[in-house]
Amino acid sequence: MQTDSLTRRLYANDASLYEELPKGVSFPNSRDDIQTLVRRSKAEKFTITARSAGTSLAGQTTGAGIIMDTSRHMQDILEINSGENYAIVQPGVIRDTLNREAAKTGLQFGPDTATTNRCMLGGMIGNNSCGSFSIKHKTTREHILEIDAVLSDGSAVTFKPLSGEKLNQKLKLDSLEGEIYRRMLELLKKHKNKILKHYPHPDIIRRNTGYALDRLCEMDPITPGGRPFNLAELLCGSEGTLAMTASAKVNLVPLPKHKTVVIPQFDSLHEAMLATVEAVKWNPAAVELVDDIILDATKGNIEQRKNRFFLEGEPKCILIIQFEGDNPEELQTKADQLAKKLTEVNLGYAHPVVTDEDKMRRVWDLRKAGLGLLMGLGSENRSPTFVEDTAVRVEDLPDYVKEFQEILKRHNTSCVFYAHASVGELHLRPVVDTMTEEGLKTLKLIAQEVADLVKKYRGSLSGEHGDGRARAPYIETVLGKEMMPLLRQVKELWDPDYRFNPGKILDPKPIDSDLRFSPEYKKPTVETTFNWRVEKGFDSAVELCNGAGVCRKLAESGGTMCPSYHATRDEKDTTRGRANLFRQLFSGKQQEAFKSEELKEALSLCLSCKACKSECPANVDMAKMKAEFMNGWHQENGATLTETFFGHPEKFYPVASLFAPLTNFMTRQKPIKNLLQKVAGIDERRNLPEFAHQTFYKWYQKNEKKIIQPGRKQVMLLVDLFSNYHEPEIAKAACQVLNRLGYSVIVPGIFPTGRPQISKGFLDEAKEICETNIRRLIPFAEQDIPIVGLEPSEILTLRDEYTDLCGDDLLAKSQTIAANTFLWEEFLATELAGEEFKKPVNGKKILVHGHCHTKSLVGNDPLLQSFRLLGFDPVELQTGCCGMAGSFGYEQDKYEVSMEVGEQTLFPQLRELNSEYEICSEGFSCRHQIRDGVGKEAKHPAVIMWEAMQEYQS
Repeated sequence: MQTDSLTRRLYANDASLYEELPKGVSFPNSRDDIQTLVRRSKAEKFTITARSAGTSLAGQTTGAGIIMDTSRHMQDILEINSGENYAIVQPGVIRDTLNREAAKTGLQFGPDTATTNRCMLGGMIGNNSCGSFSIKHKTTREHILEIDAVLSDGSAVTFKPLSGEKLNQKLKLDSLEGEIYRRMLELLKKHKNKILKHYPHPDIIRRNTGYALDRLCEMDPITPGGRPFNLAELLCGSEGTLAMTASAKVNLVPLPKHKTVVIPQFDSLHEAMLATVEAVKWNPAAVELVDDIILDATKGNIEQRKNRFFLEGEPKCILIIQFEGDNPEELQTKADQLAKKLTEVNLGYAHPVVTDEDKMRRVWDLRKAGLGLLMGLGSENRSPTFVEDTAVRVEDLPDYVKEFQEILKRHNTSCVFYAHASVGELHLRPVVDTMTEEGLKTLKLIAQEVADLVKKYRGSLSGEHGDGRARAPYIETVLGKEMMPLLRQVKELWDPDYRFNPGKILDPKPIDSDLRFSPEYKKPTVETTFNWRVEKGFDSAVELCNGAGVCRKLAESGGTMCPSYHATRDEKDTTRGRANLFRQLFSGKQQEAFKSEELKEALSLCLSCKACKSECPANVDMAKMKAEFMNGWHQENGATLTETFFGHPEKFYPVASLFAPLTNFMTRQKPIKNLLQKVAGIDERRNLPEFAHQTFYKWYQKNEKKIIQPGRKQVMLLVDLFSNYHEPEIAKAACQVLNRLGYSVIVPGIFPTGRPQISKGFLDEAKEICETNIRRLIPFAEQDIPIVGLEPSEILTLRDEYTDLCGDDLLAKSQTIAANTFLWEEFLATELAGEEFKKPVNGKKILVHGHCHTKSLVGNDPLLQSFRLLGFDPVELQTGCCGMAGSFGYEQDKYEVSMEVGEQTLFPQLRELNSEYEICSEGFSCRHQIRDGVGKEAKHPAVIMWEAMQEYQS
């Protein structure tokens, strides 16, 4: 159990409105550990709140006691039985991880939430999660066969279907388990009619208000001839208030053989609701609603912008309707017929049908990003999660939504509409500012009025996100006063001392207590070096993260974000964990937060890969936040020798280069390596890059007359320090390629861009370099002379950081430079499109490992395109970060993590390569990590291209 301040802060939040500092955090390895923790809680009188990924939206994984995090160690798939279609999993197994393994035998776990790349089975059981395909797969409850649980007395019990003699045996047990069976059956038999009368309408698939007593009433012996009695169904949706899940046996279903998607697009929400009623008649697997607020948010998200390909015009909302089956022709026909029907009845102005597998995936990626995208809308459009999970019958949706909009109108606010229209559930998120007293008053009024509306339609207050803290105060409104004593009897039977997740479902605090953002919240007012122009202030930047936890997806799910978390599985190494600390500390300590040891520790393994800037739906830029913090830290505490060494290469590179043979010899010697490790923190297992005997710039000066020829088009080549001093052949090749394309190549010197200074948190120096370079480069930009760079992190600094580092007087010039600055491959892709060569490369295979900054800010498409134009057959490796990240991998305290990051996806793929492939990597650090990690050589694209062009000429 960890009780330090850093760990407690990290677990004070989930994805909800709430922030509550726990007493400590426990990380069990096994069921035995859970039993020990439960017994301790009874003896020491503390409470336990179970948690896995922490993506809950109603506050059910926050608590003042001990948080029990099963995600770190209890993540094993214990069995997959393809013959009997089941799996046995621990609670920390990620849903997509299970499905990747199950897919090998043609199976899947059906429920498909928007968070499947990081949500875990323990949380899905706790919330009774559903997802986009609940019209087909229903809820988690329908797929839980058995639950191995720990009861409040510390005993271990397996709940599973029981009938006849087996149930009678349980009733005779002299234990808490036996008492639970006896009293649950007694309660259900006595109150069956009352329960069925007051609970949500049985036609609503996603009903999850209170405890699932209505579901138990369907079972034998409560309903003779019903399905076997199974208390595992009660634990689904109980939010960890009754028992702790140690493992579960879950049902697996066959993967669909074929899929087709039709995407009707509408001018009004009402049209979409009417179309939903029609669509469900066609037996779809999913009908999802996405409104214009989310669609507009995708325009500003680098990752999701590319997934807007199917949109026609600017729809008010869309439906994503998926059909699944064995016959693709039948699916196509059904999709076409539905589109035709909707057109005939004037529902929707466009109805594109998508059948390509990759394009369908992109459509669903956009849909799944919706939740997080809402959090990137800024404080002025904050839409808290407090009434976003209501469900009614599908046929009631049009009228229900109409009345919901009347509530919004009365309170002069708007609302985001999205989610699972096929089963009568819409995630409705009113825009409310909880940082004002008026906003809080509006929130409470809307919450009560929506609860009354749900009651009117006999709906469910929670469809899948749970009651938690946000909805528990209104359970009585929806179920009625008669049901509350029954819910309390259930709680006290299972957990008489209220040790398990108190305040959830029963005895909640008021909806507006312990809010993350409240009138008491103090915005950070600190001095910063970055201007934070896009975010509209540092205070807004630290408030962006909502806890959706996309940063907890693993490398195997694709993407790059939070590579250190992939290696450590520690919450402090996620963007979410770090962002929560930024907000907590700066809103509390203000300028003093720059002294925080906790935040420094949390940032220590951040590789500044920038993936969060594009992959995080809220566009949290942790690399930039880290640089700002480290700059403040240095001002308070000074810098280490390691930071100074790696943060100022321009100061010692010229001297080291003068004596290149001696420098290289010395850095290869073991005593020198040992000394560098002790003094500068450079891990002795690393081989430092060697200095070239002749720098690029010396070669350029000797050959300048050949490279710059009068009358030719001009291009300015920005040659970074690393290419100049370590790998001059790259810049030479670039000059040759550009000459071949008819350009004179201007290299106005070798100068720092400020990238190392930014990465190490020397922002004042970086700003000075930035403003000097703006003045140096603006003449080229104003003459429309392209500025082309070879090292992605260096050239992209001009486009990304410069426009926020510079003063207002240089902002326009900085923006002009940014618009005229290109990655090597961006420039080449455009130029090569108009070139004709004597002969192509004839499909030579190139494996591309993309640089993190490129993937985050531009994407790999220009590089792939430039290779294709030269006749290559490029294959983009699905790799995350290489693990080197500038100087990160050279540092002794980070070496192990660096190599583990490489092992996540990059190294295994490269080891399997045969000789027909050539490896391409733009990044200086990436190439060296590949050499150290797998002993293979990777080349810069400029070198590969020049070698190809020489072949053309021969």
